[in-house]
This record gives sequence, structure tokens and C-alpha cells, in this order.
Amino acid sequence: MSTTTAKGIIDIHCHTAGIGAGNSGCFISPAMRRSWRYRVFLKAFGVTEQELLSEGDGLVMRRTAESLALSQRVTAAVILAMDGAVDDKGELDRSQTEMFIPNEFVAAETAKYPNLLFGASINPLRRDALERLEWAAAHGAVLVKWLPSIQHFDPADRRLVPFYEKLRELGLPLLTHTGSEKSFTATRNELADPERLRLPLSLGVTVIAAHAASNGRNQGESNHRRFLRLCGEHQNLYADISALTQLNRLTHLQRLLKHPELFGRLLYGTDMPIPNTAAVTPLGFPNRLTPRRMLQIAGIANPWDQDVALKEALGVPEQIFFDANSIIRL
Repeated sequence: MSTTTAKGIIDIHCHTAGIGAGNSGCFISPAMRRSWRYRVFLKAFGVTEQELLSEGDGLVMRRTAESLALSQRVTAAVILAMDGAVDDKGELDRSQTEMFIPNEFVAAETAKYPNLLFGASINPLRRDALERLEWAAAHGAVLVKWLPSIQHFDPADRRLVPFYEKLRELGLPLLTHTGSEKSFTATRNELADPERLRLPLSLGVTVIAAHAASNGRNQGESNHRRFLRLCGEHQNLYADISALTQLNRLTHLQRLLKHPELFGRLLYGTDMPIPNTAAVTPLGFPNRLTPRRMLQIAGIANPWDQDVALKEALGVPEQIFFDANSIIRL
């Protein structure tokens, strides 16, 4: 880890994608390939299907690294692998998996670029989950990412205790999706209820609630309220502010920033490539920003620089942009 990266802004929530080109091991389900989301994501990543077939799935990370290198504000980004659902034998179940991005692929590709960091993903119900976790740590993983809604496991399942204990032992934080998920064709949103994180929190795992549980409801209560209650009870619960400037979440960042007691526990993330889509625009905040300020931010060409400028304009304190440096496993 270079001194520059260690001191700069790190985006802890950045996605990649692949279709299996170049022997990457990635795959996308037929349902996802047929969905309008597939075309939107390709465009947002700045690639075409033909380019991937010709140059391999690693092209997505190369384009990400090149764009990030032009940023004047953000030094590095954590690229997230995506494990799939597993069957009753603890093996990958392709029929139930919407998207699969192997750890081996992400670890190898991020190692090529000084501004990309490896974010591992391991379904804890895998037969060899603990071995995979140790492999990820040995190959430079800075965190572990979950999306229980599509990986089909319950974070409150006590069978996961050994996995949580290993996470704590290795010093790897757990970045796990909280709130509703609409980027995939089929989800079980009850599995992203922040209340289900009590088990890892009670075992001392550093947990980062992706998107700060900003949307959706469980048991008749907003996930946001459930997240705030957990924060009051567990000092090892953090959250990232990724996706909170999307048009379908316009009030969510403002609502979160009304809790200054959380400022030391909020971490910077973008949810790239979502900022490269119509879901995010600086022009969506006329109630918070002047027309001149919105146009000024919209004129910033680099997506990371634009994201930082927008969040600064909306009141995100400076410390939040840098706090990830002391939380993720650098």
C-alpha cells in the first residue's frame, strides 16, 4: 500500500462485472442477460459485449483503473467480488445465482493496478468457506462483501459463528448490503434486514452496513430506524454512504446526516458504476443546491470527482471521506 493511497480517499464500494470472457470464471444468469439492467450496466462500465468477448472481462477493471487514475480526489477503490448462492452440499448453485464474480479473478486483476483493492465475497454456507476466507486474506483482501438478498443466506444463522470468528481473527471487516435491493431480477429483501446483523456484531466483527439501510421496511418498521437502533447498541457497526445520492433516495443522505453522533462511523463509497447512470445526477437536488452549483458539479467530468463534490455540497463532513483508511484491512 503506497503512502498516497493510505492517505487519500478510498472508495470502499465499487463493482465490476463479467460474462466469462477470457476465462475469468464470471457468469451472469440468463434472466439477468435478458433484463434491461444488463444493457444499462454494460454502458455504465464503459464497455460493450463485443469488447469483453474480444479482450476479456478484465477490461472492466482496466477501464475502472484508468478512470480512477484521472481523479483528483479519490486515490483508490475497493473492487468487489460477488459469490453466488449455494446448494445443500455447500457448492455453488448456478441455477440460483444471478451474478458470479470469483475472488480469484478479482484478486488477480486488482493486483495489476495500484489504485484498485481486492474486496472478497464468500457465501458463508460454502462447504469450504473458512478456507476461502483464509485464501482471500492471504491474497490481499481488504474486506468481505455480502449481498444476502441474492446469495440466499441469513446473517443471523448461528451456523455462521465460525465464519464470523474467523473474520474477527483475520481483522477483515464485513461489508454487507442492508435495505431493499432492486438491481437484480429476484431478491429476498428480508435477508438484508439490519436486525439480522446482531449475531456478527455480538461476536466483535466490524460490520459495515452498505447504504446505511436507507430504504425498505421489515416487520412494519423502516430499515433506517432499525439501523439507527443497532448503532446505539454496537460501536462496531459502521455504514457506507454509497448510493445515497440516487434519484430514488434523494432524502436519505440528508436524513442520515442529521445524526452527527454517527459521523465517525460513516465511510465513503460510490456504488460504481451506478453514478455513471441516469439514477444519479447533481441536477436532482434543486431543494438543496442552487442551479449554478448543480450545473457546476454536473460539469465535472470524472465520476469520482463529481461524486465527492456532490456529497460535499450536500453536507458530508470531510472526515467521512477518509475514515475508511482506518477500518478496512490495508
